[in-house]
Amino acid sequence: MKCSVCGKDIEETFLGKIRGNYRREKGVLEVVCSSCSRQMTETTHH
Repeated sequence: MKCSVCGKDIEETFLGKIRGNYRREKGVLEVVCSSCSRQMTETTHH
């Protein structure tokens, strides 16, 4: 899977789970890597 923000490949665990987050924007489910997710939370909390 690729991050919908930066386009990097997102790592998966051996069980097939992603090492990132899912985000719902305007009714569409997006996959976001952990570094982009961290940047998004920092900008929304400040």
